[in-house]
Amino acid sequence: MTTTELSEHPTTPPLPPARRTLRGPALGLIVVFITQLMLVVDASIVNVALPDIQKELHFSPTDLSWVVTAYALAFGGLILLSGKIGSIVGARLALMVGVALFIVASAIGGFAPSPEILVAARVLQGIGAAIAAPSTLVLLVANTTEGPNRARAMSLFVLAAGSGGAIGLILGGFLTTSFGWEWVMFVNVPIGILIIVGAALFLRETERVPAKLDLGGAAVSTIGMVALVYGFTRAASHGWNDVQVIVSFAAAVISLVSLVFIERRHSSPVVQLHFFSRMRTATPLLGMLLVPAGMFGFFYFAALFTQNVLGFDPLGTGLALLPFVAAMLVTNEIAPRVLLPRVGEKVIGVLGLSGMTIGLVWLGQMNASSTFVSGILGPAIVLGISAGLTFAPLTSIAMAQAPKGEVSAASSLIQGMQQLGGSIGVAVLTTVFIAVTAVSGEARGISTSLLIGAAFPAAALVLFAIWGRRIPATTGDAEESEQAPVVLH
Repeated sequence: MTTTELSEHPTTPPLPPARRTLRGPALGLIVVFITQLMLVVDASIVNVALPDIQKELHFSPTDLSWVVTAYALAFGGLILLSGKIGSIVGARLALMVGVALFIVASAIGGFAPSPEILVAARVLQGIGAAIAAPSTLVLLVANTTEGPNRARAMSLFVLAAGSGGAIGLILGGFLTTSFGWEWVMFVNVPIGILIIVGAALFLRETERVPAKLDLGGAAVSTIGMVALVYGFTRAASHGWNDVQVIVSFAAAVISLVSLVFIERRHSSPVVQLHFFSRMRTATPLLGMLLVPAGMFGFFYFAALFTQNVLGFDPLGTGLALLPFVAAMLVTNEIAPRVLLPRVGEKVIGVLGLSGMTIGLVWLGQMNASSTFVSGILGPAIVLGISAGLTFAPLTSIAMAQAPKGEVSAASSLIQGMQQLGGSIGVAVLTTVFIAVTAVSGEARGISTSLLIGAAFPAAALVLFAIWGRRIPATTGDAEESEQAPVVLH
């Protein structure tokens, strides 16, 4: 390139080849994966530590649930708003700010001397997670090119998102048993610091989208999501006739109806309504609602069965889920390289949702005389394989259909649907569990709940079989191919 040519491109100086094509993008994507894993793990890591937390901080039985609920409310309630803010200020900055808040909150939680401080720390963790989470998918898309490159990266992202619940139980059991419950909080501090340093070094800031913040849409979307998550979460412990549950759902309906009217009039809405205008565009998002509803049920009731029926300790409960994680890891290695390029997202998604439905039905055959091998091992492997086949197509299609400038909105919707779906699944299945347990015992209550839980991926299967699609293959020019970021293999 001549001196004249260089002067004509002052804003795009060439980077050293190693950093531009391998070290920077590859390590940057690792930062994205670790961030997603940390945020998902934290939704479940405290579960196995709850008995120790209750004993040491003197939580009442009714207040103990807030250790879990506070995080879910803040995360799910703010996710739509934070996605919009991230598109305005830049995805990398939003991720770094969110993780920084998450670190501070984790340290406060580990040192918490009282229930009130711990719950407040969990709220701050949820806020930090909501700020950072939408940026993960945005940065993944920005650092990959469409095709096998992005499919490979998406599969690793899916591994972090899909296995995070199980990894949280495993890690929580190990830390609680070995070091004390405080370490389910403290472990986030060094990881978060590495994420911030890695983001600063290896991730480029995305293009900012100047826009007037939709304050009305932000307010009602936050109220609506908080009310929905709280309503479903409280219903799990207090029943569907509880006054606060009814009020929460009423507030959610009013807020979400108001959101539709507000967003139709705003030039830069928090929620892009066109994502739900056709079944073809809405299906992957609805799948992201239904699939976590079934998977959260699996994590929740597998933990109950191993501890209350089989007598496992917290660490044993976590280790019981290793077959799920291992199976999902293997699938994530095979799917993007072999299956997706050959048969496409629709076929793989249908296979995954079918397997997930079969796995939950199989798990629902457990009874009081079942062992780990006869009751859990086989279904856990099937569910791990199926999860690896399911989340990648759903996520890829949802992100691929987002117009330029709306990737952050799509990312927020995906993760908001996951949070809401998990809350719905646990609430509905816990109601079934309580009713059946009262009549037939705990083991039957767990198995019946899991059978009902199979209806969630089955519904997603029907939707995806009808309206799912394959992402069209695209090829860039030679220059694009030469400069494309490289994903770790």
